[in-house]
Amino acid sequence: MTIIVNCFEKLKSTGEIIRNKREKKGLLLRHISSQLKIDTAILSKIERGERKATRDQISKLADILELDKESLLIIYLSEKILYEIQDEALGMKALKVAEKAIKYGEKKIK
Repeated sequence: MTIIVNCFEKLKSTGEIIRNKREKKGLLLRHISSQLKIDTAILSKIERGERKATRDQISKLADILELDKESLLIIYLSEKILYEIQDEALGMKALKVAEKAIKYGEKKIK
């Protein structure tokens, strides 16, 4: 996965990745926002981390900006999880239980 950096570097947020790639490609906010059918201000807020994109918007942004969709979605989902549990005293324990539940669910499906 090309977006995920090694563990010694700071992970970039979804918004930072999107902004960096858009700027690298020389694309304006208004061009991307029109393709997403959203206001330019909304896309700007997504890039700055002041607003959360939808999963559909993330998928479309990956296509538009030629980013690895799976990697971008993983970072997007990890941010959603972090947002929900970061201030919870039992957040890490809950995350471990959720991980076990996911693994258990995978075994049942196979």
